[in-house]
Amino acid sequence: MPQTSSSYSARHLSVLEGLEAVRKRPGMYIGSTDQRGLMHCVWEIIDNGVDEALEGHGDLISVIIHADGSVEVRDTGRGVPVDIEPGSGLTGVELVYTKLHAGGKFGGGSYGAAGGLHGVGASVVNALSARMDVEVDRGGKTYAMSFRRGVPGVFTDPPSGPSLASPFTEYVEASELRVVGKVRRSVTGTRVRYWADPQIFPEPAQYDAGALRARLRQTSFLVPGLTLTLTDERPEQEAARSQRPASQTAGRAPEQDPAMRAETAGVPQGEDLFDAGDPGAADGTELFRARGGTVDFVDFLASDGSVTDTFHLTGQGTYTETVQQLDRAGHLRPVEVERTCSVDVALRWGVGYDTVERSFVNIIATPMGGTHLTGFEQAVTKVLRKQIESNARALKVTSKDGRIEKDDILAGLTAVVTVRVPEPQFEGQTKEVLGTAPVRQIVARVVDTELTALLTSSKRDLRAQSRALQEKIVGEMRARVSARMHKEISRRKTALETSTLPAKLADCRSDDVSSSELFIVEGDSALGTAKNARNSEFQALLPIRGKILNVQKASQADMLRNAECSAIIQVVGAGSGRTFDLSQARYGKVILMTDADVDGAHIRTLLLTLFFRYMRPMIEAGRVYAAVPPLHRVEVAGRGRRGKEVIYTYSDDELVRTLRRLERQGRGFKEPQRYKGLGEMDAHQLAETTMEPGHRTLRRITLADEAALLEAEHVFELLMGASVEPRRDFIIDGAAQVDRERIDA
Repeated sequence: MPQTSSSYSARHLSVLEGLEAVRKRPGMYIGSTDQRGLMHCVWEIIDNGVDEALEGHGDLISVIIHADGSVEVRDTGRGVPVDIEPGSGLTGVELVYTKLHAGGKFGGGSYGAAGGLHGVGASVVNALSARMDVEVDRGGKTYAMSFRRGVPGVFTDPPSGPSLASPFTEYVEASELRVVGKVRRSVTGTRVRYWADPQIFPEPAQYDAGALRARLRQTSFLVPGLTLTLTDERPEQEAARSQRPASQTAGRAPEQDPAMRAETAGVPQGEDLFDAGDPGAADGTELFRARGGTVDFVDFLASDGSVTDTFHLTGQGTYTETVQQLDRAGHLRPVEVERTCSVDVALRWGVGYDTVERSFVNIIATPMGGTHLTGFEQAVTKVLRKQIESNARALKVTSKDGRIEKDDILAGLTAVVTVRVPEPQFEGQTKEVLGTAPVRQIVARVVDTELTALLTSSKRDLRAQSRALQEKIVGEMRARVSARMHKEISRRKTALETSTLPAKLADCRSDDVSSSELFIVEGDSALGTAKNARNSEFQALLPIRGKILNVQKASQADMLRNAECSAIIQVVGAGSGRTFDLSQARYGKVILMTDADVDGAHIRTLLLTLFFRYMRPMIEAGRVYAAVPPLHRVEVAGRGRRGKEVIYTYSDDELVRTLRRLERQGRGFKEPQRYKGLGEMDAHQLAETTMEPGHRTLRRITLADEAALLEAEHVFELLMGASVEPRRDFIIDGAAQVDRERIDA
């Protein structure tokens, strides 16, 4: 029987006290309870140490993922206060780690521009931890306090060290901040180790080492001179390090290793990256330290050839706002204060079309942007529109060309926008969007003034870069207008008009994109066999002649003039570059089918380079595959009523194992047939091994996350880019790993 309105009374209402609200609704504070929320807890503790470094206290932060799944963060800042806070009667340690909205970042003068602003970060992590241990070095002593799900107490640990299973005794009458050691009076810092609560997180130990590595590297760029280290003691990470080839560790040139580029940025040649006696270099600890700031960050993020140098724009502005501050009696009073916003922007344009923007507020990343990024984009658009309008005659721009749009200007731009603002206003505790309105005008004014001065400079080099940039933007505008006109013309075509698809395309009959497949086949010789092997209902074939253009080294215009590249883009049917529209793709799968030899691997790499540079959404959507044709065919003699059997193997090792198994079973077989190319197969052999969905093996080409994207950008530039020296060094460093028996020569 449903309840009536009269049965709903005050006894049905609940009040969640203290940290209970965090455990009841964790998503409100950390976004989610999956890996994203788990990593957000780590960011909260790390950012407390970074805030100390921003104020000039401490220059080292160490992050350790222990083998038992706990995380420890050590910093050399001033240390959390250990004296008694008069209002609550609690020590500073207990106040910071158990009370929401408690801390030193509410305008009390301890922090000028901090990332932690709401006073909930450390206490939220404590509330969501099955155990947290805090140690503070301050005043010549080491203080310690432990918590279980936010409640202070004492763990009785075995001699082997701290454990989540240790018995816990909760403080009853009063808490105690224990003194557990002595240090030199000059030594200060905080150490926090916590175990994520399995009652909150489904996988409490699944920390993403790649995301941690990227975050620490990013912080090293944003706080020049700060050293950050990462040590992952989990067994699977130890195994991965031990199996890593020499070419990916010590033998690899540091400037070619994405994990090391932050360390080398801004460091004079020949200077030791590691401090004397630092054990980290030997035990798998990764060190991140950069001295060039945002300029080096942009150089790290940019992977294409440059049109301009990396410009560094700095400045500041002031604004006033009314805030609530505590008076001497402990009451909030409205006070009008003057704020200073410092702006630090680094940007450069490259020959590509991708836009890479990173924005930060007090070193906190704002992936969803905010007022600072809006002001930056508005100023860049305004400045370059004005420059192009003033040089319209030299650039041959007329009213028929249309208006320069923001996307034309941002194409190929790599930028890092950083602002330092006291008590910024974020949207939510996850701090993904900056909402402080006056910051937009300050950033716009700084960028407008500084960028205009660079683009109108009388220096020959800067004048040449300004002209090249304006020509690039005008070219982007004309390409956009041309692509739009071409699309409109295509839409107006009737079914009676001649198709513009290449004549060599053997298309399929089905119009269902989800089930259709496009095989890009190496050579005309394999095309005939593939035509007989395919299912023409849903499988289309496009042959390519030999090795296509290496688009990593060629311009977009050269790529479009290349017959093979243009044919592939035309057949896929979704455009290229910035105009690529995944929803217009004509096929659900694109399968690269090349020979199982060195030339085939090279052709496959060239094709992947084309898709990565100009049709990347196809890869990101997981719609690009590589076929896996067999290397050998073994015909086994029949036995009794059993007829002869055909076995396909895909590697030399698999062939050896197969032949040994047949010999042990006493079964006879003919000399194995080695396929050098697809054309050597009969149609039924190609169909049953490589093309029939029920029997074939395909490799899906994917980009799992941003870290994978950056690594892919680096690898394509290293292996396929115009710069020869890094590629030569890579080959020399990896020469010892080459198995000479596998060289197909």
